[in-house]
Amino acid sequence: MSIFSKIKDAIFGHPAAAAPASPTGAEPTPTSMATPEPAATTAPPVGGTAQAAPKTAGAPPVATPGSTSATMQTVDIAPVLDAAVKKSGQKLDWKHSIVDLMKALGMDASLSERKELAEELGYTGDQSDSATMNMWLHKALLKKLSENGGKVPAELLD
Repeated sequence: MSIFSKIKDAIFGHPAAAAPASPTGAEPTPTSMATPEPAATTAPPVGGTAQAAPKTAGAPPVATPGSTSATMQTVDIAPVLDAAVKKSGQKLDWKHSIVDLMKALGMDASLSERKELAEELGYTGDQSDSATMNMWLHKALLKKLSENGGKVPAELLD
């Protein structure tokens, strides 16, 4: 598994990040408050002209042009990472440091791991200049998380 996938899974799989799921048999919903969900949608989305993309069992939601957040799980990463920092018991600044972000998630933040992540994300600079690489990595990671359904604070995406 790639390092980016481990980071994404650690953030997106976090209980605080999970979007409310539809009720299951294990979680009864009071009938007075229940609203039935349609089994399948074939009508175009409001204001749209295309049909809703069918969901394939076991496959992740696919974003299509003009799609809404309903077709892709959006995870607000700030509260997830803030909670991870608190849980770690360390003074970590995930908003500015790739090392602290990885430590908050309980990951190995060694130089070799960061170099591997840099290769995954397409870093072409000098990997022996770790300060420059770390700044690039932090920005690239947040951008990639944003592209994959992460809600990243705007001030962290320049």
